[in-house]
Amino acid sequence: MPFLSINGVDLYYLEEGKKGETLVFGHSMLFNLHMFDQQVDYLKKDHRCIRLDFRGHGRSASPDDGYDLDTQTEDFVQLMRALKCAPCHLVGFSMGGMVALRVAIKYPELIKSLILIDTSSEPEAKKEMMRNRAMLFIAKHIGLKPIANKVLHMFFGKTFLNDPARKELRTIWKNHFLANNREGIVKAVEGVLYREGVTDKIGEIQHPTTILVGEHDQLTDLDKAEIIQSNILHASLKIIPRAGHMSPVEEPDIVNSLIERHLKSILP
Repeated sequence: MPFLSINGVDLYYLEEGKKGETLVFGHSMLFNLHMFDQQVDYLKKDHRCIRLDFRGHGRSASPDDGYDLDTQTEDFVQLMRALKCAPCHLVGFSMGGMVALRVAIKYPELIKSLILIDTSSEPEAKKEMMRNRAMLFIAKHIGLKPIANKVLHMFFGKTFLNDPARKELRTIWKNHFLANNREGIVKAVEGVLYREGVTDKIGEIQHPTTILVGEHDQLTDLDKAEIIQSNILHASLKIIPRAGHMSPVEEPDIVNSLIERHLKSILP
């Protein structure tokens, strides 16, 4: 299995496709790089696609510290440099989008464009902190299993959750969540919940930017997407019909076509 030691931490990554433009994908908290399986399957015939498991997630190591978004951003950047893939296009979903924004602010020379999916430039909303802290307490002191169904209902929209044809897929994603290292996940969630906002800095971003948001996203809703759009020059915003927070999994064909459209709009 491919691992790189980045900032003293073994990070798991996958690299597929060899030609065309390079896209680097960053996933959400609580899950792993497999949330982009359908995007990579679609794009790898024409592009080099790289994705990683952030520290504390998936097959990557779970160290004692380093889960704040600034450190996760440095991990991301060092992996890009180690794989010699910069400048490239960043596809960031949720926490991965928060990382992508921070890369664009601090290291603009490393990227060509941004695709931001169901993410936010704001700090965590106070009204959501009580619920999130309660779930974090359960995960920390009891385990992940008692909150697994709640997590699915927070992350996925009703269309996906109620579709009999996707019952097996729901089980797969529940198992992805349960397979995480509990200690690592708790620390990673704390890093996201207690983040500082970057809305006051994203006006510096000059790269072509496409923002996608699920129609029924409960976690990073349309208001948060519009904040990003209004602060990045010429950023475009597209709503993914029927999707909750996990739009790359829930509506992969739509997300794939919008990523492809983004690339075609900026490439010669």
